[in-house]
Amino acid sequence: MINKTVATLEESVAGIFDGATVMIGGFGTAGQPAELIDALIHQGARDLTIVNNNAGNGDIGLAALLKAGRVRKIICSFPRQSDSHVFDSLYRAGQIELELVPQGNLAVRIQAAGAGLGAIFTPTGFGTLLAEGKETRHIDGKDYVLEYPIKADFALIKAHKGDRWGNLTYRKAARNFGPIMAMAADCTIAQVNQIVSLGELDPESVVTPGIFVQRLVRIQHQPAASAA
Repeated sequence: MINKTVATLEESVAGIFDGATVMIGGFGTAGQPAELIDALIHQGARDLTIVNNNAGNGDIGLAALLKAGRVRKIICSFPRQSDSHVFDSLYRAGQIELELVPQGNLAVRIQAAGAGLGAIFTPTGFGTLLAEGKETRHIDGKDYVLEYPIKADFALIKAHKGDRWGNLTYRKAARNFGPIMAMAADCTIAQVNQIVSLGELDPESVVTPGIFVQRLVRIQHQPAASAA
């Protein structure tokens, strides 16, 4: 019987090794798998390469992972904003490496990994510092830059519902990078709000098929305390 559910967050992140490349879903805090990130911090893996759209917000989630000193390099499209002070301090101190990738290029390079492509040509970045040292080509009247796929050892993503086979649905904008990251990692770990019975998910609503998911953990949200 196929059952990809695990009982605890600790079990879900077991085996993430030092030096691993880890994709983390989310656009800022929307769709960020905060509980999985916290579990990774407690798990202790170090020297990680993180692939994410941002470089952390405030002191929680991805920013907390950076603050804990677990990240050697980050590949992202939007490293700085008003509350990205953790990354900013680390970068200025030379304690973290940054690979800056335009957002569209980040998405298509992840998609290329999931599709098994060897490389892609994209117009974004041509003629800029981001294209220095890279192969370029003139195709059908336009200039393009050769970019290689971004793949990962692990992907940590957040979905809304899942079943024991690993089929996933998402909630609104929380979907963002999760589906393509799930396809580009050797091991995809998904946190969900609900685990439902097989057949309960409308097949037309399944965005990430279970073939791309290896572990599934349900997050137990504590009810808000009532007012005194």
